[in-house]
Amino acid sequence: MISVKELTLVSDEQIAWEELGGGIKRKVMSYNDDIMLVKVAFEQGGIGALHTHPHLQISYIASGAFEITIGDDKKVLEEGDVYFVPSGILHGAVCLAAGVLIDVFSPMREDFL
Repeated sequence: MISVKELTLVSDEQIAWEELGGGIKRKVMSYNDDIMLVKVAFEQGGIGALHTHPHLQISYIASGAFEITIGDDKKVLEEGDVYFVPSGILHGAVCLAAGVLIDVFSPMREDFL
């Protein structure tokens, strides 16, 4: 596995998928201590369980459709849509149509390395 810390020019094929189970896999594309970009692929029916973390998160729906829950809000988002998760807020995703999320975290997620 190559080190992607502060990798400046990243080709998708140079990063291997990490299988997470439940129809979900991810690639940490690049990061430093302040920010991290992660690509997450979901099969239809895949569930990103409700959880919290201290990081700020903003996510772009690159493809597919997802039911996103953030706190008391729930909405179906599709390709081209974005959601923002404040620090410490309960959130999760249910994949309605196979797709990919592009997640950005600040600071970086040490637990993903």
